[in-house]
Amino acid sequence: MTDSNLKRTPVIFDTDPGVDDIIALLFALASPELEVLAIIVSYGNTDVDSAYSNVLKTYRVIQRHLDLYPEDAVRYPNFFNTIKTIVCRGSEGPLQGALHSASYFHGRDGLGGINRRHPEFDVTGNPEQLQYVDESGIDVALKLLREREARSITHIAVGPLTNLARMMQKDSALVSAKMGRVICMGGALDVPGNTSPVAEFNFFADPFAARDILSSKTPYDFPFPLERFLLLPLDITTPHQLPFSLYQKNVDSGFESSNASAKPVTHFTSSFLTHTRHFMNQYESDAMELHDIVAVWCAIFFPPFSNDSYMVTNNVPGWKAIKRHFDIECTGDLTRGMVVVERRKDKTAYAPGANRAKVQAQLEKFSDLESVALPAQVEVQSAAQMDKDTGNKYHGVWCVTETPGPETLLEILLERVWGVHKQAV
Repeated sequence: MTDSNLKRTPVIFDTDPGVDDIIALLFALASPELEVLAIIVSYGNTDVDSAYSNVLKTYRVIQRHLDLYPEDAVRYPNFFNTIKTIVCRGSEGPLQGALHSASYFHGRDGLGGINRRHPEFDVTGNPEQLQYVDESGIDVALKLLREREARSITHIAVGPLTNLARMMQKDSALVSAKMGRVICMGGALDVPGNTSPVAEFNFFADPFAARDILSSKTPYDFPFPLERFLLLPLDITTPHQLPFSLYQKNVDSGFESSNASAKPVTHFTSSFLTHTRHFMNQYESDAMELHDIVAVWCAIFFPPFSNDSYMVTNNVPGWKAIKRHFDIECTGDLTRGMVVVERRKDKTAYAPGANRAKVQAQLEKFSDLESVALPAQVEVQSAAQMDKDTGNKYHGVWCVTETPGPETLLEILLERVWGVHKQAV
């Protein structure tokens, strides 16, 4: 069901489904540029069993949809992989510390109480399009790295980084040598957090995993090459939103009414987006933030590449990324999961404007930017001297600062997942 001439990127989808995770999964299944090798579910938005069940629900819904509308099969190329996608359980909790979930937003089952409100989706049985294994997701991912061509696989992490950290604990040499790219949704650099005033949920859920992988204090014998790590923090994902009025106009005119859509995929997404809308309305918003969907979108445009300077030497139209230097706070009473940015190395530390992502993009374009109001600054060592003094080979993390834009994402998302063309509200 895919173009045989299209070069597809093999991906491991590391997820904690989750409302936006499920839409991100639908987006991945509907993207012919990707080949979904495995879906590893972990704790995070809900518990592992509920997360696992939500993946099965999604596959059952697609099958039911295609039974009724076989002409839509072309829309879900990853539903018909020659080698069935593996679904498996990953980590049940963080590397250290207390277990936290985002059930306050996603509901106890991860999909806004869908089992209680829509029992028609609570169907038993394993969809035949998936491959089921008893191995842990960590072992499954390591096995795929051994079997596949070196540096061909992209690991899309849209939940806590615990699974990737445990892979590194088990065989850092293998992961560092053979993983092609990691695309991670996580962290908040220059904007407020969404779980605490300073922390994004995925980094809050397991700051130890994020720190082990991304900081200069990595504990692994073979640290993961950060040239192959691409971070999408809240700074860039939050502006990408799906307005519920647009969803109602374009996808489901009966959204939030008793007139359920006849199309199973639409009925499924509307059933949990209703809960999401009620939650967001409490915060005076009428849109869903597309955090995890942006990560899948990014994976389409940034496949693995044998040259580690790919991020620097190859411009992807509409996308920009710059390196940022930071550490992650693990144990603070108020700052767990906070990305502590090394602003002494940051030329925009005193720059004006509320959106530093835009300032960073401006800096990259013009190579210089002067602040209109410079407070007194203390003398600090240069970045080069600091690295020399500490023997530090840490050169920062690539962070996305620009995408082709929210409207572009909405157009491709609506067309691929729901088969509709975007109309203005």
